[in-house]
Amino acid sequence: MNRYHYVGPAEIREQVRTSSNGHPIACHGDLAAWLEGRTQDDRENPFTFVIDVTTTLVLAPRRSEHVACANGGPVLSAGEITFARERGRWLVHEISNQSTGYCPDVTSWAAVEAALDRAGIDHPHGFTHPIDFRRCLRCRQRNIVKDDHFVCAVCEAPLPSTWNVAEPDDEATGFLHDAPSPMERRNRRL
Repeated sequence: MNRYHYVGPAEIREQVRTSSNGHPIACHGDLAAWLEGRTQDDRENPFTFVIDVTTTLVLAPRRSEHVACANGGPVLSAGEITFARERGRWLVHEISNQSTGYCPDVTSWAAVEAALDRAGIDHPHGFTHPIDFRRCLRCRQRNIVKDDHFVCAVCEAPLPSTWNVAEPDDEATGFLHDAPSPMERRNRRL
């Protein structure tokens, strides 16, 4: 299983030093207890999740950053998850790999499935809302591919067909962006 390292803004990672709000879920009882402690409104919205490197599901309230949920470390997957209650048990209703901080590939489902199976939580057979992340080779921006349109939303260059979002994109790592501004792109087309 691939490990995904945080690739988002450094200032968000710095917030993790003072806040960690991830709650590990090792069994269905952990999930039930954690969900019972949430408000009805919270339970009706997606939660932030990561699968940590021990293949454990870790949950946090929706507005939490994935890197905080992961306590700053690498993950095997990350995204958003909703639960429904059927026949007295909680199960995964919807799940995605939507995490712009980690940008996990859809193949990270294997880690999610392993964590959910180990915890005894029923789930779909894959991400219900899979997301393809790609980094543009020209301007280095991270992209979400929509409708199989593998074209950079910033510079309109073709995007790779395979996942390639491994490098952080902040200046602290020496990774700078040369992407043209929206006005520069518009002027080039005129």
